[in-house]
Parts: sequence; structure tokens; C-alpha cells
Amino acid sequence: MTTSGTRGAPLSSDAAAGILLIAAAVLALAFSNTSLYVIYTGLLNTKVSLVIGAFSIDKPLLLWINDGLMAVFFLLVGLELKREFIEGELSDRRRAALPLVAALGGLAMPAAIYLLVNYDDADALRGWAIPAATDIAFALGILALLGSRVPVALKVFLLAVAIIDDLAAIVIIAVFYTDAISATSLAIAGAGTAALLAMNRLGVRRIAPFVLVGIVVWAFLLKSGVHATLAGVVTALFVPHSKRQVADRETVLLAAEHNLKPWVLFFIMPVFAFANAGVSFADISATDVFGPITIGIALGLFLGKPIGIMGAVWLAVRAGLAKLPEGITWQHIFGVALLAGVGFTMSLFIGSLAFAGAQDGASVRIGVLTGSVLSGLCGYLVLRRALNHTASNRHVVQQVQQPA
Repeated sequence: MTTSGTRGAPLSSDAAAGILLIAAAVLALAFSNTSLYVIYTGLLNTKVSLVIGAFSIDKPLLLWINDGLMAVFFLLVGLELKREFIEGELSDRRRAALPLVAALGGLAMPAAIYLLVNYDDADALRGWAIPAATDIAFALGILALLGSRVPVALKVFLLAVAIIDDLAAIVIIAVFYTDAISATSLAIAGAGTAALLAMNRLGVRRIAPFVLVGIVVWAFLLKSGVHATLAGVVTALFVPHSKRQVADRETVLLAAEHNLKPWVLFFIMPVFAFANAGVSFADISATDVFGPITIGIALGLFLGKPIGIMGAVWLAVRAGLAKLPEGITWQHIFGVALLAGVGFTMSLFIGSLAFAGAQDGASVRIGVLTGSVLSGLCGYLVLRRALNHTASNRHVVQQVQQPA
């Protein structure tokens, strides 16, 4: 998940969100491996029903979290994507070139490693996209722990990579993780989308009508078989925003993004982490720990992300298609490439779509946790060393420049 460039939460907020995510994951593991396990599973399996006339949705709480709350998450992602394409880092082709190639490399190599490890298992191949995802809240949280020494250009680069990564994840979910489709429900969702377009063209300047129609789109996408979280992105695309409006006052999109961000960072993502990170080690087998699904995900995140990003950036710079931002070194890029291997929330989410079985679910969680922890720790250490080296060189230069 992304946070908003220069308009986004400050580094201290990013750090707090990252710490809260870690706490939620640790709490889930604690519940899953103590006598509280019965409460944990009972809560997540609680049936929650919504009935309006002949229309009904009857799902366990876990699926309401994964299909409902994550739609709000993707609404924020969609708002940020739209803003970045209109006036942000992705609005300038020259500035977008480097993060674009970096993100593509960071998507392709983890998937390739996973496919290589699982090439002989047709069922396991469904998980190819799991290590391709980046949890930007965690990555930015770790970056924020390094303090004010982090160059702004480095944070902007990480943000831009994450934005493209999010966009790719949305496309992957729509194309590869959609079940059998109900034409009738999809048609009603399409009518809701047309209503969103009409409101945008008619100049509606309140967020509430877009949200209400978006809920209808979400409900019928859920019934259609297309993954319902896409309703968040669809709704966001029609929320009004333009450069002219920005010059006049805060747009509907900016206001919605500003109001929604704290709820996503400090409620929705921790709740999702708590609901999906629970792994009971009592029932873990050697296959769960060392099986091809686990190994493919862990290696994809820990090795695939940095190899893919570094390789793509090196080729782009070498070919003259892009250049490193001023003040950014290859060591900085390597550290960020490692941080991109923190898949956590997004990887767990795609894993929940790819595998429904309990055994495969355990493999997904162990692989994601292992790859994410290794990536986060190594990325932090590499960047801390790089920033210390940069600060040391700056101090030496200042001493040399001082008059005798």
C-alpha cells in the first residue's frame, strides 16, 4: 500500500503504522499458539450476514475482512494512483522511467523464482504472484526508523515503485484470481460504474454519493465472481481531481485521501494482519516449513525482489533510459530493493486468493513471514550503513572546506 508523496503522512506516522502492523502480526501468532487459539479461530469463523430483501451476503468474518475492509484499502490505493498520475511522480515520463523499470523487474524476478521452484506442481503454480507484492506500509515504516537522514529522493523512489507495484497487483487480481462470473451481477456492477462516471461528469463534489454507489458496485462484484476489492479502485477512478482544482482548493479526492489514510494505516491494515498472520506452529510439518511453496515465496521476496529491481535499474541506467536521482547511490537503491521484499499484507492477501486449503495457507504464511522478516532486517542494515557512510563523507568534505 502506498502513502502519499509529499502530501502523505510524515515519516513518524509511517513508522507508527509499520510498528502497529508488526504488533498485530505478533498478536496473531500469540493467539494462534496459546489457549487463545479457540477464541481466535472462533472469531474469524463467525458468520456475519447482510440481508436486504432477496439480496443476501452470508460470509465468515475473515472473508468480510478480506473482501470488505480490503476494498477500502484498495479505494485508498486507487485515490493515490489517480493523484500520482495526474500531478505526482508518475505524471512526468522522465521521472517515472526509473521506478517503472524497477517495479517491473521487482515483479518479474520473484514470480520467476517461485515458478522455477514449483514448476512441477500445477496446483502450487497458482501462487506465482504472492512474492511479487510489496507491503509499502511496512517498507516505509522501516525506512522511517532511519530518521531524517533518509534523502527525500529515496523515499520518493520507493513510493513510486510501490505505486506501480500496487497497480500491477490490481491487474493481477482481476485477471488471474477471478472465479466463475455471473453475467447478471456483473451487469449491475457495470451499471453502478456508469453511475460513477455520470456523477463525475455532472460535477458532483461530495464523496458520499461515490461511496454509496461504490458499495453497490462492491456487493454485485462480490456476487459476480470478480474479486470485490476491485470495487475500491473502480470507485477511486471517478472521484474528481484535476490540476486546476488543486490550484483553487482541496479536491474531493485529496479530502477523501486525507480522511481515509489514518483509518487504513491504523485500523484496516492491522486488522487484516491480525486476521491473516496467525500460524499455529503446533500443526506445522516439515513440508510447511521446507516445502516448495514456502521456499518459493521466501526466496522470491528475499532474493527475487532485490535481484529484479537492481538488475532492471542497472540496465536502464546503462542504456541511458534513466539516471539515479541526485544524492542517491547504488547502495541506497540496494537497500530499497531489499525493503521491497517485505510482502506481508499484500502477499498474504494474494495468498488467500491463490490457496484456500489450510495446509497451503500455512505454507503461504510461513513463506511470507520468513521472506518479509529477512528482507526488512537486511534492508534496514544496508540502508543504515549507506546513510552512515554518506554522513561520514559529508562531514569529511565539510572539514576539508573549512579555512585553516
